[in-house]
Amino acid sequence: MSKPDPAARRRAREAALQMLYQWEVGRVGADEAVATYWPSQDPDGEVDGERRAFANALVKGTIERVGEIDALLSARTHNWRIERMAAIDRLVLRLAVFELLSAPETPPKVVINEALELTRTYSGEEAVAFVNGVLDAVRKELKP
Repeated sequence: MSKPDPAARRRAREAALQMLYQWEVGRVGADEAVATYWPSQDPDGEVDGERRAFANALVKGTIERVGEIDALLSARTHNWRIERMAAIDRLVLRLAVFELLSAPETPPKVVINEALELTRTYSGEEAVAFVNGVLDAVRKELKP
């Protein structure tokens, strides 16, 4: 088995975030978000199967464990209720926490850095410190 391509995984995380946004804001199910995302974003099927599979697993896993993830986040976001956060910030946090919980082979530093890049791109620099602080607190809690 080959080593994962960091650039491909970054693009997969970005695709997962977009599908999660469709799920949350568009109020569609996980399967529908996945089913409608790829034909619109990759109509020629150029995205390799491994990247698609990784993105799809992130989406489905995040949605399946959203209660557990939100409980971890709520315990570390003093004075910030989950539902009051900006949608993108909330989704980046959920996505990263799911990966921290379910992918021990990925170093937590990588997961957090990827989340910060997504935050910079889709939310803004002012949210980066908030996301970083919350994810670092979750990482410390999950550390074996």
